Amino acid sequence: MIGFVLILIAAFFFPGIILRTKSITSGRKGPGILQPIKDIGVLVRKGSVFSKTSGIIFQIAPVVALSGTLCASLVIPFANQRALISFEGDFIFFSYLLAFGKFFTILAALDTGSSFGGMGANREAFFSMLVEPAFFILLATFAMFTGFTSFSDIFSHFFLTGDHYVLIYSIIGFYLFVQIAMIENSRLPVDDPKTHLELTMIHEVMILDNSGFDKAIIHLGSYLKFAIYGSLMYNVIVPAGWNIFLQTGLFLAVQVVFAIIIGLIESFRARNKMNLNPKFILTISAIAWIAFVVILILTNKLI
Repeated sequence: MIGFVLILIAAFFFPGIILRTKSITSGRKGPGILQPIKDIGVLVRKGSVFSKTSGIIFQIAPVVALSGTLCASLVIPFANQRALISFEGDFIFFSYLLAFGKFFTILAALDTGSSFGGMGANREAFFSMLVEPAFFILLATFAMFTGFTSFSDIFSHFFLTGDHYVLIYSIIGFYLFVQIAMIENSRLPVDDPKTHLELTMIHEVMILDNSGFDKAIIHLGSYLKFAIYGSLMYNVIVPAGWNIFLQTGLFLAVQVVFAIIIGLIESFRARNKMNLNPKFILTISAIAWIAFVVILILTNKLI
């Protein structure tokens, strides 16, 4: 339960830290850390407008997507405490909960009848399909390394294996989770959330028809998904057996570092050309595959 509450707290401040980082690096005063949450408050007080061409899918998709993301956060453990939802193979359940929410978001974009929404939905589905192998290869690597297929068991035994190369696995896992989170949340270098050109937009063009309360829910789901991936990064670099108060501080520190990394990337890196995105995403899967082979070699399991 502590882990779930910490994820919610991290999601509350996460977008503001990104904005402050981008403001500082560009030499601007910029908005405060709580500005994104204030914007959410403004959207919540507004009513939602639905097009006559859209149906029930468009109306329920934001709630379904947020519900899937909230359920996925219940699968992530914290410290030596088991997750609220924990069973063998739960990392597959976790990935499909996130995919379930994205599926309804894509359906909602198609339901509007907009050519731009369909274009964005096509790109979102394509990029998610390309990055999916990287996630499963990475988690399969951790499962093979620890001998468990549950998040709670994998992370609680990750640093107890006695393997001298565990630091290498942690660094690789942290790097890959950062890249996967950027792709899954449609951020640079794959997508730019601040662009206003429909032909080059991906996620933002999918939600152009959303407004008011529904748009607030979509943004909350995005913030929560960032915090979830930050929690995964925390679990691969911090041993589960440390003091609970130290664990809490390190969890928040990892989330802050992750948000700063995103802010720096979006400040100093340009977005990829659209035709280069598939190659970039497949490179992430290739790195995950290399990590899998490296662990096979180092654990003497490659015959």
